[in-house]
Amino acid sequence: MRDLVFIVDDIEINRIILREILAADYDIAEAADGVEAIDFLYNTARLPQAVLLDIMMPGMNGFEVLELIKSNAHTAKIPVLFITAADASENESKGLQEGAVDYIPKPFNADVVKARVDNYIKLIDYQTNLEAMVEKKAAELLETHEHLLETLATIIEYRSLETGAHIQRSTELTKVVVGRMMLMPKYKQELIDMNYNSMIKAVSLHDIGKVGIPDNILLKPGRLTEEEFKIMMTHSMIGYNIIQTIAAKSNDEARYLSHCRDICRSHHERWDGKGYPDGLKGEDIPLSARIASLVDVYDALVNKRVYKPAMSYEEAAKLLVDSSGTQFDPGVVEAMIAVEPEFRALEKALGDE
Repeated sequence: MRDLVFIVDDIEINRIILREILAADYDIAEAADGVEAIDFLYNTARLPQAVLLDIMMPGMNGFEVLELIKSNAHTAKIPVLFITAADASENESKGLQEGAVDYIPKPFNADVVKARVDNYIKLIDYQTNLEAMVEKKAAELLETHEHLLETLATIIEYRSLETGAHIQRSTELTKVVVGRMMLMPKYKQELIDMNYNSMIKAVSLHDIGKVGIPDNILLKPGRLTEEEFKIMMTHSMIGYNIIQTIAAKSNDEARYLSHCRDICRSHHERWDGKGYPDGLKGEDIPLSARIASLVDVYDALVNKRVYKPAMSYEEAAKLLVDSSGTQFDPGVVEAMIAVEPEFRALEKALGDE
């Protein structure tokens, strides 16, 4: 498909001349005034690669059209070349200051028109390709971060004498809960705004801070002493600091790493404000951490650990419901109970050996 050039001029003969100059190389669209031009640009499924815009038009002049083009994210990057009279230097200066990339003087010189349109279309193509390349590299970098961190999280699970299935279960259970919460008006928009897919991936990193806990505490088969528990509690801040360091060194403020920080730091906070490390209460606790908290506790309850046998779903669900409004966000508990069949199926499919 050829590139599209959009000509906006209230004088028909000017549009005819420009169309004759450019039609051999480009598809052409036209508008006879500013209102028609904006209607086309805001509603077309095929944006032009360049706009040739007359300044002096009745109703809405070229400067007003340019302002509307640049104020709309859908059209802001289209290069606009003003059509000006040969002695209109003041208009040319103003147009360039307000966002036009160049001007085409009247009377039209075919070689000048073609050269300027060609140059700016090539430039916008180059910028588009460069942006796509940068986005691709950024996505590759983020994916590398995700894989490295998930591998580290799996190593920590093995070090804790838990199987790597806990990582997979945490992710899958979170996905199910979030799917249900997307049907709840209270949470839907917040989940969309926070890019819930990135949050789901980040849940696997909730216990990454356990890498800093001594083995005699981490692997202790019995109840921890008060002092030992205080040391165990530090894993939330250790995890937060690990992710913070990774984000700072990579100069990467991706939403994924932001969720990792929130979850590592706050997944032991409680709805009633009696959790740690910050004593956050209610909705002051990041939603990602509220979800991760319930998923983590549920999975620990229904699977065997060195310090306890596995509970049934019914026993675990009762404990979580009894803790709704104290330890857990009531809405998250409600979502979990609503997806009981999916939870049971996942635990059966992915449970510890």
